[in-house]
Amino acid sequence: MDSITLALRIRRRALEMAMRARASHIASVLSAADILAVLYGGAARLNPQNPDDPGRDRILLSKGHACAGVYAALAETGFFGPGALGTYCADGSALAGHISHRVPGVELSTGSLGHGLPVGVGMALAARRDGLAHRVFVICGDGECDEGSMWEAALIAAHFELSNLVAIVDYNKMQSLGTCENTIRLEPLRTKWEAFGWRALEIDGHDHAALKRAFASPADGRPTVVIAHTVKGKGVPFMENNILWHYRDPQGEDYENALRALEDAEI
Repeated sequence: MDSITLALRIRRRALEMAMRARASHIASVLSAADILAVLYGGAARLNPQNPDDPGRDRILLSKGHACAGVYAALAETGFFGPGALGTYCADGSALAGHISHRVPGVELSTGSLGHGLPVGVGMALAARRDGLAHRVFVICGDGECDEGSMWEAALIAAHFELSNLVAIVDYNKMQSLGTCENTIRLEPLRTKWEAFGWRALEIDGHDHAALKRAFASPADGRPTVVIAHTVKGKGVPFMENNILWHYRDPQGEDYENALRALEDAEI
């Protein structure tokens, strides 16, 4: 399956999951769907038949509230059957509302923001010291960049020259109840990462070719951050750049209209 098709399937699956579970964060999933599709579609070295393969790349979703997108990606790429997606957020289900390592293919449970990158730094450092060749990808939210733990981790990664570490900022410019600009201004974001000793690549986070180039670009002795400019709610016009859909769940006419928008999308 090509990454464009996978991204559309992730969006459709996540929309249905959010509707059935009456769950939040659909707009956060939609903004990251292309990033997930490129990673799980081949940019990351993964083995669905052996999720614990020692040679696999590690993917951490630090913005754990967007877990429906990862669950959908895992189901679509063969880590488990798509039928399990119907248990999303149900009592006792492994598919919790914030990502859970009980799910095959998930490396780390996250929820409290600012934890994924520090763990990713530890994983990348351990791989370096053990002489292992895999890479660690950490998908972060832009609002998450408000957390001090992010920048502590950034300092440590640069100090140890962790060229096997790739942070991806899903830069949709919105967080929780408002814009990043009005909450804590991030700009100049690229300059900040570079000042911390990282190689910073700034791209369109919905451009699959650009994402593939960024993830495949040779390391140069530094950790890499991919600042992926995205649109909150991408793919559903009435959700795009609309902060209401950070927490609102799609029901009734809203669900039908959103599904129709995705069904009309070209593959």
